[in-house]
Parts: sequence; structure tokens; C-alpha cells
Amino acid sequence: MIATYQQAFLAYLEENLHKKTPRTLYDPANYILGLGGKRIRPVLALLAADAVGNEIQKALPAALAVEVFHNFSLVHDDIMDEAPLRRGKPTVHEKWNTNTGILSGDVMLVMAYECLNNYPPALFAELTQLFSKTAREVCEGQQYDMDFPTQERVSQEEYLKMIRLKTAVLLGCSLQMGAMIGGLSCSESEAFYAFGIQLGLAFQLQDDYLDAFGDSATFGKQVGGDIIENKKTLLYLLALEKGDAEQRSTLEELFTTTPEDSMEKIQKAKAIFRATGADSAIQALIETYTQNALKEVQNFRVSSEKKAVFKAFALQLMERKL
Repeated sequence: MIATYQQAFLAYLEENLHKKTPRTLYDPANYILGLGGKRIRPVLALLAADAVGNEIQKALPAALAVEVFHNFSLVHDDIMDEAPLRRGKPTVHEKWNTNTGILSGDVMLVMAYECLNNYPPALFAELTQLFSKTAREVCEGQQYDMDFPTQERVSQEEYLKMIRLKTAVLLGCSLQMGAMIGGLSCSESEAFYAFGIQLGLAFQLQDDYLDAFGDSATFGKQVGGDIIENKKTLLYLLALEKGDAEQRSTLEELFTTTPEDSMEKIQKAKAIFRATGADSAIQALIETYTQNALKEVQNFRVSSEKKAVFKAFALQLMERKL
């Protein structure tokens, strides 16, 4: 069933890739949208719309909106992070240049909102209100993420708030928009949003774990990138909490340096993550948030068969390879 949603979305995406000019504006947008990925957000929108009201086709514009917005944020995030790879391929600013990346990202944000023009006025107003709130929160989350490396201390609560805003709210938005398109009111669809939040937290924590301990061939990004950039992820915060004085001092010193040999820094940080048990602790949190998401499914106004699909999707999503 999930493959069916992916195929329906990919066909719709292909139909709606911009063939306009100037090509130097739209080609980078088409490039990032064509790099693949699991299409988690559009699939969730279609899944919710289908479960509530058998409205896959009607939900395709909203699914495209969230995917275009997500990829817009990736283009700009990669520029800010100076990331060389995205899904195993050169990032937009590496393949073209920074100015092209900024402007192509900007037009993608406009394109995302244009997708919602397909809906009648009352539904358009509700979807746009939710989408705009989510877009603002994603920007807030990105700013927190940028601020953390220069902060003397970042609490675990602050970090969880950041990933909720930067990652989880867009999953929640995708699900709630799909449920609303399927026929539920804004209030009736809140359980779908809550499911997305819990799943998004689990997904991002797993992303943080894989950034340190994953395989770049399957992970699709540079392994150790967060360590190189001195990002205070939950792995780092847990290691500080659980480590002894020497481990804390070494880790804090590592995260103030930018050595020529980044691999040595990565290996030292990973060794501390393992020695302190931070790697096991974050895996336990991933499991907690995954189970929280599964509990939210029970509140969905859909059949037991449809609930089973959401549960299967969540479990499949969290089985990403190391």
C-alpha cells in the first residue's frame, strides 16, 4: 500500500515539475526534488487522506506542497551547514553555486504555497493556516539549530524543542492536512498531528544517531557531519550528562575545534559516545517516541485495518539501516 502512495505521488510530481524559464532557476529545484528519498511527508498526507475519506487524488496537491517545502528547507539548510552531499549526491549549492541555491530555494517556497490553490476557499484557508504555522515553526527550529553551536550550554529540553520544530511539525502537518482533505475538521484531525510529532521526534533522533554511527553509502549524507560542525545533538548532551569529568572535558574541547583531520575528531567523539552509554540512551529514547506514536494511532477516526497501516508505516520507517 505504501508503494502505491509513493508511485501515485511520484507520477504527480513528474507531471508538475516546472519546465519554465529561466532554466537556471528551475533546474536546481527539479534536481533536488528528483534526488529521491522515501517521500515520507507526501506519503503520510496521502495515507491520512485515504484512511479518512478515500481521497488520494484530492490530497496530491497538498502532498506536493509539503514535499516541495521540505526540499526548499533542505537547499537552504545545506548552504548554512556547508554540506557537500544530500542523499549521496552533490548539494544544490555545490553543483551550481550559493546564489543559485538561495534563489531556487526561494522559488520553491512560492511553489509550495501555489500547490494549495487547488482547494476550495474554506478548505484552502484551513490548510494555509496550518501550513503557514508549520513553515514558521520550521524556520524557528532551524534558527535554534544554528544558535546551539555557539551557546555555552544547551539543555536536552531545548534540543528536543528544536527538533520538534525543525522536523516533527512538518510530519504532523502532512498528516493533519491529509486527514482534513479526507473530511475531518481541524479539531477532529489533531490525533494525526500528534502521531506525526511523536514519529518525527523518533525519526530525527535516529537521524542524529545515524549521523555518527551510520554508513554513508546507505545513510545518504556525510557521516560525522554533526560532529565536524560542532552540533550539540542529543548524543553530545547525553554524553556530557553521563560522562566523567575527563570525558566531559575532552568532548567539550573537541566541540570547539576544527582540525584538518576531521576523521580523528569524529572517531574520538564516537568513542566517548560509546563509553558513556550515550549511544544506548538515545536508542532507548527513539524506541520511546516510536511507541508514543503507535499509541496515538488508537485515537484515529479510521478502521482497525487503516490503523494497522499507520502502525506498519511507523515501524518500517524506523528500520533504517545503519
